[in-house]
Amino acid sequence: MTTVETSPFRALRDRLQPALRAAYPEHLARMGWDRARIARHQRDRLHALLANAAERSPFHARRLAGIDFDAVDPGDLSLLPVMTKAQMTAELDDVFTDRRLRRSVVEDALAATGPEPNPVLGDYLAFASGGSSGERGVFVYDDEATVQHIGALTRGLVARIQQAGGPPPGGLPVAMVAAASPVHQTGFAPAVTANGALPFRFVAVPVTLALPEIVARLNAIRPPALFGYPTMLARLAAEQRAGRLRITPMGVTCTSETCSPELRAAITAGFGAPVIDTFAASEGVSGTSRPGQDVLTVAEDGCIVELVDADDRPVPPGTPSTKILVTNLYNRVQPLIRYALTDRFVAQPPAAGHGYLRARVQGRTDEEFRYGDVTIHPLVVRSVLLHHPDVVEYQVHQTRDGLDVTVVAGAALDLARLRTDLIAALARVGLARPVVAVRTVPELARHPATGKLRRFLPLS
Repeated sequence: MTTVETSPFRALRDRLQPALRAAYPEHLARMGWDRARIARHQRDRLHALLANAAERSPFHARRLAGIDFDAVDPGDLSLLPVMTKAQMTAELDDVFTDRRLRRSVVEDALAATGPEPNPVLGDYLAFASGGSSGERGVFVYDDEATVQHIGALTRGLVARIQQAGGPPPGGLPVAMVAAASPVHQTGFAPAVTANGALPFRFVAVPVTLALPEIVARLNAIRPPALFGYPTMLARLAAEQRAGRLRITPMGVTCTSETCSPELRAAITAGFGAPVIDTFAASEGVSGTSRPGQDVLTVAEDGCIVELVDADDRPVPPGTPSTKILVTNLYNRVQPLIRYALTDRFVAQPPAAGHGYLRARVQGRTDEEFRYGDVTIHPLVVRSVLLHHPDVVEYQVHQTRDGLDVTVVAGAALDLARLRTDLIAALARVGLARPVVAVRTVPELARHPATGKLRRFLPLS
């Protein structure tokens, strides 16, 4: 008898996909929840989250000591301390509620990641993120958090598939022009939706490929839906107008970068299809817009999201926040409670039909580097940096024929290897004889007003 071996990830996927299918009816119903229903759900999840974190996470046990959880309301979390990425990174081993988890274990799993995600301890998914600040973060998801995050991000897609008469056999193919590696969430999507068990399936078209190869792959796939970074989608729209790209997507969805009015107009003109915008952070907060609109509906059934100023005070609707504070209501293994993200949200008036926060997001776009006819997307560089866990923060300056990379890093960073990896990545996407300099510094200069780090600086 022949024994068929199942990889650790495929065993995990075989758990996740039935759970996700079973969750979609509720997710579709949640889309119409009013504010009172959202608040009740948040309150129940919040109190369970706080109790679990205080009992099982040494980090949170110290920070939550003496707080009456029953007195904490989802509409006012000021009784709880704010959590920063620096604090989480410094004490990550104590943040985890599964005491088998250590940062070293997670980093080893990320380093060993190949075409498929590499589950941590066979039970958890792990992601690395540079985030808006450029500071590396590591995030571990349990099954419930994974199902919630995917469900919230894709329930609008599932609703549109149902309205169109249901999915085709094997699921609706959606080309994902985004990360190549599953250590990024966009790179993870094709692996977790493979094999036709869901109403849709993402097909990987890595943004790190040279543009002609991306165009060739899309022409071969001919996807009815397109998903990717808006800077790359705008370039593909130009290829479509030039006749080199020949696809007819019914919808185009942006992710991971701010979709500016200029990018939106270029994408819409090129493909003749309405643009959907999404926001998805590795911390678990997500939001999606309606087709053709630029205001995101934030999935507050999965997270409490506070729009605050530099002193963590709420900002009124219409005023850009300095940051947001995220409380992930589903992730029990790595509790994030009032976790600070430097993304700027601007709350918009409520909409008829639901009670969710509506917001515009500012300040997530990294600029591309252009060298004559060759354009380098930031992910080409970011993907290399995220595979070097000793890189804590980074800033990348474009030079005439390559890059000048400055990093804040641990003592174990292999500068020569990092430089070699960057040169190879630039050469793969068409830059001839790239010149790369890498140096370490104690700290990077940040914007004096916002405190943000501008990670990618093109030539003037």
